[in-house]
Amino acid sequence: MSTWIDIAALEDIPRRGARMVKTSAGCVAVFRTAKDEVFALDNACPHKAGPLAEGIVHGTSVTCPLHNWVISLETGAAQGEDEGRVATYPARIENGRVLLDRSFLRARAAA
Repeated sequence: MSTWIDIAALEDIPRRGARMVKTSAGCVAVFRTAKDEVFALDNACPHKAGPLAEGIVHGTSVTCPLHNWVISLETGAAQGEDEGRVATYPARIENGRVLLDRSFLRARAAA
């Protein structure tokens, strides 16, 4: 059985945008860059739990809509002078569909 779950068509996520997906690990923000890369992170900013899926995507970062913290889509770490980190999840594109690793989500939910 595949550990990857199909969550959306790539075209359903706007370029330089995101969609929020509810999973067993909580709300996951799935981002699409201008280069059609996908990244998945916890939806809550480490500062004051701002909804990262509503942030502005630039390069491989997202800026939180509440207090302008910049979070790396690759590592989940806050950038600049801000400190904190959000969990990241394996994501990939296959046949135009965005997939998340189900086993990783389960492991995070159990932790």
